[in-house]
Amino acid sequence: MIPNHVAIIMDGNGRWAKKRNMPRTYGHKEGMNRVIENVRYASDAGVKYLTLYAFSKENWKRPKEEVSFLMKLIIIYINSQIDELDRNNVKIVVSGDLDEIYPESKKVIDGAIERTSKNTGLILNICLNYGSRDEIIRAINLAQKDGREINSYEDLKEYFYNSYIPDPDLIIRTSGEERLSNFLLMQSAYSELYFTDKLWPDFHKEDFAEALKNFAGRHRRYGGI
Repeated sequence: MIPNHVAIIMDGNGRWAKKRNMPRTYGHKEGMNRVIENVRYASDAGVKYLTLYAFSKENWKRPKEEVSFLMKLIIIYINSQIDELDRNNVKIVVSGDLDEIYPESKKVIDGAIERTSKNTGLILNICLNYGSRDEIIRAINLAQKDGREINSYEDLKEYFYNSYIPDPDLIIRTSGEERLSNFLLMQSAYSELYFTDKLWPDFHKEDFAEALKNFAGRHRRYGGI
C-alpha cells in the first residue's frame, strides 16, 4: 500500500558535510541531489502528494552566509529541474510565508508555481519559511477576519496553506532525530512516523522504498481497535 501523502523532514546536511571536513553548504548541495532523486522516486512509486520541509521559520537564525546559500540553492534546484518536473506532470506548490523570502528566489518560485499550475500528477509541496505554530495562528486570524466560528479541525484547516492537501499518511525524518520540529503539528495527529539514522544526503531512493515498505506493514486504527 502506497501512502497518499508523504512528508519529509530533510535533516542532516550540515552534519554530513562536517563528517567530511567540508563546509555546511557542501552538505546542502548534496542534499539537493537527494531531493531530485526522491521526487522522481515518489512520482514513479505513485505517491500523490510529497511535502518537503525545505526552510523553516527558525532557519533564519543560521549564519547569514548559509541562509543566502540556501536561498540561491532554491533557484538552482528549480531552474535545473523545472523542465523535467513539468514534463512529468508534477505540480509545484509552496506552504509558508513567501513575503519574507529573498525577492530573486520568490520570483523563480512564483514562476514555477505558475508554469506547473495545470499539471495533474504528483503535487510537490515545498515548505518554505514555514512553521506550524505560525500557520495555526495565521489560520485563526484569517478565520476571525472572515467572521467564522471554528468548531472543528476541518473548519480551521480550511485556512491552512494549500488546505486541499490531505493530512500526511507518513512523515519521514532523517539524521536520527525523533521530533517534528514545528512541522505539520496539527496535520500529523494520525500520521505514521518513520525515523532513520541516515543523514539526508545519504537517503537514496532505496531508503525511501524501505520507508514505504515499513509503512505498508503498519495497521492504522485512528483510535479504534
